[in-house]
Amino acid sequence: MKNGEIRIVGIRGIPEISKGDDIGAIIADALEQQVGVLKEDDIVAVTQKIVSKAEGRVRALDFYKPSKRAIELAAELGKDSKHVQAILEESRRILRAEQGIIIAETKHGLICANAGIDQSNVKPNMISLLPEDPDASARNIRNSVKKKTGVSVAVIISDTFGRPFREGHVNVAIGVAGLKPMKDYRGMRDGYGNILKVTIIAVADEIASAAELATGKLDRVPVSIIRGYKYQRGDEGSKELIRPFSKNLFR
Repeated sequence: MKNGEIRIVGIRGIPEISKGDDIGAIIADALEQQVGVLKEDDIVAVTQKIVSKAEGRVRALDFYKPSKRAIELAAELGKDSKHVQAILEESRRILRAEQGIIIAETKHGLICANAGIDQSNVKPNMISLLPEDPDASARNIRNSVKKKTGVSVAVIISDTFGRPFREGHVNVAIGVAGLKPMKDYRGMRDGYGNILKVTIIAVADEIASAAELATGKLDRVPVSIIRGYKYQRGDEGSKELIRPFSKNLFR
């Protein structure tokens, strides 16, 4: 691979994941079979859904008993009251509810539709919740891969989010281990000698979004490897990516 080139490969051969599975070890086996020996600067991007399945964060809708608020909100939005109850239980606060969508702040501090709960790629009448601690999930996968291979890769757990004033969805990083999620250019000079004052790039989000191009939503390829990107190592996790609510102009 030439200097400056970045390669992204969707990893096939990941089986259906069940609660309790060591997905780090499963991923390590699939990676080695498809790309050979791992490298220390490799990044492994993992979609949230298989992490949630392994951690038992997939539940039947019948698990939930709708509250009065859930019943009223469901009637207003045309949604299942049990689904709404799950959203309420996974949220710190509801920011907006209209057009059949609930915009919530999750317990992690993420702002997203329906508190990140969805019904894609799970059995009928089931829902998938976000991992309770995505950064811890990323660390666990990283540790498991290292135990299996001896190589310390970086790990990003991604999920699909919408964006204010933009159509379409992109993958973002909700869990990070082994790399700094932000690259700070403040104080540096651009090609014209201007000092950059505000430029901080969310590299973990950019990697997560690029990785989705190799995995897709319907191809049952929940893992990809990113090779060739020279990232900064770090243990900050994904929390740096969350803008404080007081500074959120869209609140």
